[in-house]
Amino acid sequence: MVHSAYDCVELVRECPAKIESIESYGSKLLLGCSDGSLRIFAPQTESSSDGSKFYELERNLVGFAKKPVLSMAVVESREFLISLSESIAFHKLPSFETIAVITKAKGANVFCWDHRRGFLCFARQKRVCIFRHDGGRGFVEVKEYGVVDTVKSLCWCGENICLGIRREYVILNASNGALSEVFTSGRLAPPLVVSLPTGELLLGKENIGVFVDQNGKLLPEGRICWSEAPLEVVIQKPYAIALLPRFVEIRSLRAPYPLIQTVVLRNVRHLCQSNDSVILALDNSIHGLFPVPLGAQIVQLTASGNFEEALSLCKLLPPEDSSLRAAKEGSIHIRYAHYLFENGSYEEAMEHFLASQVDITHVLSLYPSIILPKTTIVHELEKLDIDGDASYLSRASSGVSDDMEPSSTSHMSESDENAALESKKMNHNMLMALIKYLQKKRYSFIEKATAEGTEEVVLDAVEDNFASYNRLKKTNKGRGSMPVSSGAREMASILDTGLLQALLLTGQPSVALELLRGVNYCDLKICEEILRKGNHNVALLELYKYNSLHREALELLHKLVDESKSSKSEITQRFKPEEIVEYLKPLCGSDPILVLEFSMLVLESCPSQTIELFLTGNIPADMVSSYLKKHSPNMQARYLELMLAMNENAVSGNLQNEMVHIYLSEVLDWHADLCAQHKWDEKDYSPTRKKLLSALESIAGYNPEALLKRLPPDALYEERAILLGKMNQHELALSLYVHKLNAPELALSYCDRVYESMHQPSAKYSSNIYLVLLQIYLNPRRTTAGFEKRITNLLSSQHKTVPKLTSTPSIKSRGRGSKKIAAIEGAEDTKVSLSSTDSGRSDGDGDADEYSEGGSTTIMLDEVLDVLSRRWDRINGAQALKLLPKETKLQDLLSFLGPLLRKSSEMYRNCSVIKSLRQSENLQVKDELYSQRKAVVKITGDSMCSLCHKKLGTSVFAVYPNGSTLVHFVCFRDSQNMKAVGKGSQLRKRL
Repeated sequence: MVHSAYDCVELVRECPAKIESIESYGSKLLLGCSDGSLRIFAPQTESSSDGSKFYELERNLVGFAKKPVLSMAVVESREFLISLSESIAFHKLPSFETIAVITKAKGANVFCWDHRRGFLCFARQKRVCIFRHDGGRGFVEVKEYGVVDTVKSLCWCGENICLGIRREYVILNASNGALSEVFTSGRLAPPLVVSLPTGELLLGKENIGVFVDQNGKLLPEGRICWSEAPLEVVIQKPYAIALLPRFVEIRSLRAPYPLIQTVVLRNVRHLCQSNDSVILALDNSIHGLFPVPLGAQIVQLTASGNFEEALSLCKLLPPEDSSLRAAKEGSIHIRYAHYLFENGSYEEAMEHFLASQVDITHVLSLYPSIILPKTTIVHELEKLDIDGDASYLSRASSGVSDDMEPSSTSHMSESDENAALESKKMNHNMLMALIKYLQKKRYSFIEKATAEGTEEVVLDAVEDNFASYNRLKKTNKGRGSMPVSSGAREMASILDTGLLQALLLTGQPSVALELLRGVNYCDLKICEEILRKGNHNVALLELYKYNSLHREALELLHKLVDESKSSKSEITQRFKPEEIVEYLKPLCGSDPILVLEFSMLVLESCPSQTIELFLTGNIPADMVSSYLKKHSPNMQARYLELMLAMNENAVSGNLQNEMVHIYLSEVLDWHADLCAQHKWDEKDYSPTRKKLLSALESIAGYNPEALLKRLPPDALYEERAILLGKMNQHELALSLYVHKLNAPELALSYCDRVYESMHQPSAKYSSNIYLVLLQIYLNPRRTTAGFEKRITNLLSSQHKTVPKLTSTPSIKSRGRGSKKIAAIEGAEDTKVSLSSTDSGRSDGDGDADEYSEGGSTTIMLDEVLDVLSRRWDRINGAQALKLLPKETKLQDLLSFLGPLLRKSSEMYRNCSVIKSLRQSENLQVKDELYSQRKAVVKITGDSMCSLCHKKLGTSVFAVYPNGSTLVHFVCFRDSQNMKAVGKGSQLRKRL
C-alpha cells in the first residue's frame, strides 16, 4: 500500500436480512434485502465515543417487493427510485410510493437509466427494451431489439448502448438496432461495463480494464491492470475502486494507474457511490470508504517519495485553497526536483524547478563551478516547505565536485579514466539542463528588468522637472530622492551571468556571443575575467560594446589586430584593421574624439575606409582636419579632397584655403627640387600641380592674395594667372597667358570662363573680357617685365577698391564706317563702353618704362583674327573694329563680319516681321471698334422702358451694352443716382 486514500468505517451492523442491493439517497442508505423488504438507514445524530460514524434504522418497508430486490437506482432529478426485483418498478421519493411497474420487464436481470433524456434500457434474456418516461407516472415503450446472447451488463454511451454479453462487448445503435463488435470479454470473468464521468467507458477483460470511447474505439490512455478480475467498479475521482473476490482495490486514474490502497473485507457483495464516500455492502453489514483529506494524502505521498501522485492530488484542491495549493505544489516540485537531480535526471529536475517558481539562485547553488555576482536581495529559503536538513540547499547535494573538469589522468588506471569520462558526461548533461532552465526563465526576467529601467528613467525625468521646485521648498521629501529598487535587474544579472558561464563550459561560444549581442545584464567583472581566461575575444568585445566600454573594446581589438599580423601568435581567429573601422562607425555621432584617436591607428593600413568613415560619420570637418594635420599631415589633403567632392558646402572657406595651401606647399617643394637639378620646365605638371590648378579654378573659399605672395617670381605663371583672375585682375592674368606662357588657347579659355560667369541677361559689360584680350594682342609693347612690381603694388593696396574691368567713357565715332557697324549691332542693350586703345591699361599699371624692356614691335594680328572668328557672337563688333589697325584687310575679317552681318540681318528681318504683325493686329482692333459703333436699335410704338414699363414714344432713350435692353434716359439717370446714394449710405454705415 502506497498511502491511505480511504478510511474504512463500519456503518451498519447485523442486518436481520441478507443484503442484495444498496443505494444512497442523500445522507441515507437504502438496503434491498432478500426478503423483499427495503430498509432505510440514516446517520445517527450523535457520534459514537470513538468518533466513528454509525447509521441506525429509520424505516423498514416490508413487502416492498415480492422477491429479493436485486438492484436499485435513485434518480434525484426526477425524484423517483428504480428497483429491479420480479420486474422493474418506479417509486416516488421520498414516500417510496409505487408509481409505475413495467410488466414487460418481468424476468429482467439488468437495467440502466439515461439521466439526460429520461430513457430506461433493460435486458431480459436475449431481448433489449427501451422505454421513455413521458412525465408523471407514464412510461412509453420506444424500441425492442434482439441480441445473440444473454446480456450480463449494459450502460448508456451517448445515444448508443454498450452491451456486455456472455463472450463479447457490442455497441447497440438505439435508433436502428445495428450492432457493432468491440472485442471479446474473456472467459474467466463476466463482462463489466462502467461509465466514466467523461462519457467514455471502462470495459473489463479478465483482470484488465480497457478504456473506449462512445463508439467502442480504444483510447490511448492505456489500461488498468487489477490484481484479480473485478466484479464491480466505482469511479470516484481521482481513484477507481474495484470489488475483487477477496478484497477491495483502489487504483489511481492517472497513468500508469498505480495501486494506491487495498481494503481487505470478506464477502463484499456490492459497491455504491455516495456523495462523499463509497459504500460497501456485505451479507449483513455495511461499511463506508471515506476519503482521507487531500492535504493528508499529499503529505503521505510526498514523504514516501511518490511526487507525481502528490502533484496530481494538488490539482484537486478546492479553488478557495488556491494559496495552499500553490504552496504545496511548489514544495513538492522542489523536493521532486532535488530527488531527480540527485539521481541524474537533470532535465526533468529543471522542469520541476521551473514549475515550482523557486528562485534561480537556489538552482544555481547546485552548480559550484558557476560564479554568481553579489546581490543585495535576501531570499528566505526557509519559507520553502521542504522537509529534511539543509542538504537540499547545499551544493554538496548535487554530488558534483567544485571542479567541473576531470583531474589529471597521467597516473590514472583504466577504471579511473572511465569514471572521469562518466563524470564529464554527467557534468555536461547537468549544464545543458541548466541552460534550458535559464533560457525558459530569461524572457520574464529581462522583461521585468527592462520595465524597471524604464521606470527609473521616468522617475529621473520627474526629479529633474521638479528639482527647482524642491530647491524652493528646501525639502527632501520628493519621490525622486527615493532609490528605485533594482531587484529585477539584479536577478537578471545573476541569470545572464550564470547562463553565459554554462554556455562556455558546454562549448557553445556562438550561442554565448548571440546572448551578449542582444539585451543582457551580464555582470561585467565576472564575465570579463572568465572571457579573458578562456580567450573568447569576440565575446569579450561584445561585452565591452554592450556596456559602452568602447575604449577598452578598441584597445582589445587593436591588440588582436597586431597579434594577427604576427605569424607566431597563438590566437585562432585573425582580426583585420577594417574591423576597427566597422566598430568606430556607430560612435561617430556620440564620441568623435574617440573615433579620431583610434582611427589614426589604422589610417595607414586602410586609408580609404578610414577616410570614408570620416565622411559618412558626419564628424565636423574642422575637427577631422585639425586632428589629421597634427597626427597624419599626409592624409589631410586627401580627406579634404573627398569631403569637397561629396559636398562643397560642407567644407568651410578656411578648410578650402588650407587644402590649397597644402597643395601649394607640395608644388613649391617639387619646384625647388627640380630647380636644384636644373630640370624645371613651366610645362611640367605633377599630379599635385594638376590638383592645385583644378582647386584654384573650382574652389572659391581660399584667399588668393595670401597664395600669390608665396609664388616664386619666375615660375608657376599659370597658377599666378588664376589667382590674378580671382582678384579680378584680368589684364594681368591674360598678359601672363599670352606673353609668359605663350598659350593663346589658355587665354581664350580664361576669357570663356570669365564671360560665362559674368554673362547674365541684365549684364551689359560681359563681352569686355574679349576686348581686353584683343588689346593685349594688339599692344605688343605691353610685356611682363614690370608685372612683379604691379603685383606688389596690388597686394600692398588691397584696402583700396579694386578697379573694375572696364571704364565707361563713351567712344566717339570715327567716320562713316563706324556708324554703319554700330547700326548693324543695332540693339541698345548690346553696346559696350571700353577704354581707348591707346591707354587700355588697368588702374594698377605702372609707368611707361615698364613696357619698354623686352618688348616686341610686332602685333599679334593672327591671334586677334582667330579670336574674332571664333567668338564673334560674344564680342561687340563696333568696339572690336575700333581696336584693329588701319592696315587690316577686309578679307581677313570675312570670318568675323560674315556671321555678324547675317545675324544682324536676321534680327532686322525678325523685328520687321514683328512690327508688321503688330500693325496688322492694330488694324484688326480698330475694325472691330468701328463695327461695334455701327450697332442699330429699332424703336417701335410698342417699345417699352425696362425700368418704368412705359412706352418710349419719342422720348430720349438709352441702350444697355447687351443691345436689347431699352430705358428712358431719365429713368436711367435716376437709377444711377439711386445707386450712388445707396453706396454712400452703406459707406457711412461702415464708417
